[in-house]
Amino acid sequence: MGDDEEVKMTSTEEEHVQAIADATDTTKSKLGQPSASEESASPYPDMELCQEIHKLTVKAQGYDTPEFRNKVLTTICKDLENPTLYESLEHTLGVTSGIWGVPDIEAKKEYNSKKMEELEAKVEEAKESAGDMEVMDARVTVARFAAKAMSQEDALASYQKLLDLPKISSGKKIDAMMESARVASFYGDTKKTAGFIESAHKLATEGGGGDWDRRNRLKVYRGLQHLLERDIKEAAALLIDCIATFSCNEICSYQDFIVYATLSNLLHLPRPQLKAKILDGPEILSVATDFPAVIKLVKALYDCDYKTYLHSMVEVEPILHGDRYFQPHLAFWMRELHILAYKQFLESYQSVTLQAMAIAFGVSEDFIDYHASRFIAAGRLSAKIDKYGGVILTNRPDLKNAQYRETIQKGDLLLNRIQKLARVVDL
Repeated sequence: MGDDEEVKMTSTEEEHVQAIADATDTTKSKLGQPSASEESASPYPDMELCQEIHKLTVKAQGYDTPEFRNKVLTTICKDLENPTLYESLEHTLGVTSGIWGVPDIEAKKEYNSKKMEELEAKVEEAKESAGDMEVMDARVTVARFAAKAMSQEDALASYQKLLDLPKISSGKKIDAMMESARVASFYGDTKKTAGFIESAHKLATEGGGGDWDRRNRLKVYRGLQHLLERDIKEAAALLIDCIATFSCNEICSYQDFIVYATLSNLLHLPRPQLKAKILDGPEILSVATDFPAVIKLVKALYDCDYKTYLHSMVEVEPILHGDRYFQPHLAFWMRELHILAYKQFLESYQSVTLQAMAIAFGVSEDFIDYHASRFIAAGRLSAKIDKYGGVILTNRPDLKNAQYRETIQKGDLLLNRIQKLARVVDL
């Protein structure tokens, strides 16, 4: 083909490119727009700030700097005006930034207390001179101010007063429960977070209070909670269902959500679906440049490029460490990613030398021997290592034989039960 000859795409290729462009436009229109059923979701507590606080407290790579620390503390002072959170974080970090001194902290606490009293007074005014809707709106204002500027206890108590209103609709209850879940999550209270999410889900499914938007948002909340609880399979199913309809940036950014959906499904999706839903998914392609290491990891596994895969794991590890959903289970994630690659590699062989496997992964034979031995001993790899011959022998269970043994076992159990029943009848 000559240099001046125009390269033309087929109609199918043009449609694919247009689909990606449309997905990009749609995705960009969603970014930065928290969603709620009838009104904008409260921007507080600020979950992006929560992620930054996590990076700071675990000393994530690239974030353990005085500049980043002062940025986070300044946000707490200037945007949230939350003295309780400021004091708590300084104590956790063991620093005194000087952004607020003791007099500033005490003055801000007094100001916030007076503000809460004023807002509570407006609730009482609404009770005396307005209707139920105005009372509820006043209660929402109190709760959201508390979520922004007061302690976790004050915020949750304010939301409980909202939930205790006698004439609050089930839809508004779900909204309040989700906002309560965010408050608990912001402060790392996993148990309370799970309780609020479960209550909201129960009300949405059994109480008939969930419209499509609320149920869709709850899927994201539930998926992230399962991720935090290391129920990866359930998290993967919920998160991938929400990729095309995600609109709740109040809980996490779209980019972070895509990383959660991608990595959780990497552990569970079959190869054809991994290609269709992750590598070729237009919603994921539209933001893939924001997390190249994650996409490279998935592509390397799909392409059986195990050397690149291990290198990508090294690049992905700091991302996991700096994320509040991944970091508590960092060792688990790194182990599962290792096992995933080893399983896929060994599926193609009845036996393979340690040397050949080491070359494929770009590591030493001792490295392969050490990790494979641990995974085999833990029952995670169906194989055994012949140290004398320097060979890994796969020991994949035969599916038909396994089904046959299972049928025989179930048959024996059924026969025993029939015999017991026969003896009872004879008596």
